[in-house]
Amino acid sequence: MRTAMGVWRWRRNPLRRPTDLFEAWVAFAALVCVIVVAPAIGWVAGLRVDGTLQQAAQEQRQERHLVPAVVVRPAPESAAEVEVAADASAQRTAPRRTQIVASWTAPDGSSHEGTVPAAEEPPRAGDRFRIWTDAHGRLVGQPLDPSAAAFHAGMAGLAAAIGVAALGETVRRLVVRRLVHRRYIRLDRAWAAAGPDWGRAGAGS
Repeated sequence: MRTAMGVWRWRRNPLRRPTDLFEAWVAFAALVCVIVVAPAIGWVAGLRVDGTLQQAAQEQRQERHLVPAVVVRPAPESAAEVEVAADASAQRTAPRRTQIVASWTAPDGSSHEGTVPAAEEPPRAGDRFRIWTDAHGRLVGQPLDPSAAAFHAGMAGLAAAIGVAALGETVRRLVVRRLVHRRYIRLDRAWAAAGPDWGRAGAGS
């Protein structure tokens, strides 16, 4: 709103000062930054981030595989793990997922066995579930979903646009503040020059 009001200082007025016109140009530049530059930069940033994330998601889908696994037995907990679990349970009420020992066959045909979180509670020996591994059977996280990548890219673009708009408005406020400061200095000087003759009959005649 203040930016738009600053643009109105372009109106012709006998009392318009050079700094008023300069302030109008600053307000116009800030308005263009908010309406045009910020959305453009946000769009470009979103596209670049989306391209990077979509490429990463595609690579992960190619490198990671969902393979069947079988529950072998519950995983034994060490004394340290039991103590940590007790402390965590005292701080939060959400139950921890049970750790189990499972076996699976990797896409390259190799057999593996390791500790993973249970897919269901309570786990039973012989239950089947699926886990994500790489081509050699090492456990990996779930691949990045394309829709999630698009969402993160959109948020990055929005953040970039807001940042540019905020920067433009901040610069405008700093410039206007400086202009107002200079106006007060000139007003003080003019008042000091006219002050000694103020109220005297025939002063200046």
